[in-house]
Amino acid sequence: MTFQNTREFAQELDTQDKLHHYRNEFLFPQVNGRKVIYFTGNSLGLQPKRTRAFVDEVMDDWAKLAVEGHFYSEKPWWDYHERFAEPLSKIVGALPSEVTVMNTLTVNLHLLMVSFYRPTEKKFKILCEAKAFPSDQYMFQSQVKFHGYNPDDAIVEIHRREGEHNIRLEDVLARIEEIGDELALVLIGGVNYYTGQVFDIKTITEAGHKVGAYVGWDLAHAAGNIKLELHDWDVDFAAWCSYKYMNSGPGNASGCFIHEDHHDNYELNRFSGWWGQNKAKRFLMEPKFNPEPGANGWQISNLPVLTLAPYLASVEMFAEVGMDALIEKRDQITSYLEFILQEIDKEVNSTFEIITPTNPEERASQLSVFLHGEGKSLFDYLMKNGVITDWREPNVIRLAPVPLYCSFEDMYEFGQILKAGIQEHS
Repeated sequence: MTFQNTREFAQELDTQDKLHHYRNEFLFPQVNGRKVIYFTGNSLGLQPKRTRAFVDEVMDDWAKLAVEGHFYSEKPWWDYHERFAEPLSKIVGALPSEVTVMNTLTVNLHLLMVSFYRPTEKKFKILCEAKAFPSDQYMFQSQVKFHGYNPDDAIVEIHRREGEHNIRLEDVLARIEEIGDELALVLIGGVNYYTGQVFDIKTITEAGHKVGAYVGWDLAHAAGNIKLELHDWDVDFAAWCSYKYMNSGPGNASGCFIHEDHHDNYELNRFSGWWGQNKAKRFLMEPKFNPEPGANGWQISNLPVLTLAPYLASVEMFAEVGMDALIEKRDQITSYLEFILQEIDKEVNSTFEIITPTNPEERASQLSVFLHGEGKSLFDYLMKNGVITDWREPNVIRLAPVPLYCSFEDMYEFGQILKAGIQEHS
């Protein structure tokens, strides 16, 4: 398709967009009396209008039933999490038994590392990407210290080549082979939060397994954003937050995946709690832990139903839409945003540098842009004029054109605001 930088063309793309009506399913902040152009769904997704009904249902049941709501509400609380198994499994490419919801993202990664980071005197190294999200870096450091190792020795980072913004697949594979028998765990972000680079999960997982390492993935920026086939790719474990592309609310519950190959491996360590106990025996209060089959056996505590209610509202919307439809629009609207940036760059004779890969297979719903020659004043101008985006030092803005609620006309309008901001500050 040949794009055009006109409002009429953008509006025509919106009329052809099969998902355009879902924009009306969300609540938008307003600036100067107008809906914002919302580009930070990679940090916190907008609130779906249907969310309030799910939360109100739990509140009403609590008011009317109190403790009996665990068993007699319309969606009983004691098995509330089981409603996620089928729709979440389709979002991440898993068997229903391989997914569960519990805790928050870094908590779940710590718990999963209890099972899958099993260092020995020889095999103790963890491979991750350089400039991983800080929470992951802190997690790695604390985990290796807990096991008595020096982070400088145990944590191996894959760096970008000099002058490049993204990590090459061949460098990841070469590093895995180089570490070889010393590698205990590969744990990488499926989508790099800073650049938006999508890693080849299947190929990297195969390479890790070839040298006898476990392979897990932090899917914070991937779940609900890219096509995942965690079961078929033989990923050992993964976890993701639900408040970014999955629109479940600030700091909300995490999902996690444990491959069925590990479900009956009772030699794996795990930190246990009563909600991971076999459901049929949970209320017998027996002293010996007998885990629930599947990923639910990694649960620990009684689940926060008020937290899960917004997540369930979002998951049901994803089930209606389907990942294939989301990805089709994602690729088109991201490409259109890229085109708009290039056109505005020509018009204002500026120097934008998109550091996200240009290959659609290596990116998703995010473009990270270096604004060479522009300072944070341009970011501030965008925010004051209704473009909600985020800033990363030294001069990068991240733009996430989320397909569920961003329109093609948003992309055009953003270009016009961006141009006006550059002209005003030049």
